Amino acid sequence: MHLSAAINSFKSSNLISWKTTGKLQQTLAGCIKLSGKTLQSGKVSKVKIWPGFTGQGRYFEFHSNLIPASIDFVRESLLCTSLCKDGYKIRTVEHLLSALEAKGIDNCRIQIQSLDSEDTEVEVPIFDGSANAWVEAIEQVGRKEALDRCGNNVEKLAPYLSEPFYVSRNDSFMVAFPASKVHISCGIDFPKGK
Repeated sequence: MHLSAAINSFKSSNLISWKTTGKLQQTLAGCIKLSGKTLQSGKVSKVKIWPGFTGQGRYFEFHSNLIPASIDFVRESLLCTSLCKDGYKIRTVEHLLSALEAKGIDNCRIQIQSLDSEDTEVEVPIFDGSANAWVEAIEQVGRKEALDRCGNNVEKLAPYLSEPFYVSRNDSFMVAFPASKVHISCGIDFPKGK
């Protein structure tokens, strides 16, 4: 199965079911402000991450356009993950989104801007090439229970696979199996030099 077919399969209600986790949705306890050079273009971009209400999820704001951090907006890109909507593109989102997921931030608004106000594309700063700068910034401001607009907390939902899932492309592949706990194994085999 190729990437575009895999994304469409993930959207299938037969493949994934949503279940409560017994945990409440979380957001940031304060605002994060970071800026830095980007990997692909070398330009500088500025990021502000604001606390969010329950149910909003994680989403980007670029030139007043909102782009949810959702598989529905992923577009194939060379060597990075890109989110696209209405002609606007946010590139290299994987380290920031990984840090938010790892630190349990379910809801936040990620405001991003480049120095060129005419750009329709922007990249998330790369820093040292890992998620470390984002993790440290999240830990510094902390997290708290996210509330809805009426002041109520809401339980977190998580996707569960109902059957095994396989995706391949060229010499790469990924397999996911239904399980009660997350367990990830990975490997890489670079060609030997001549």
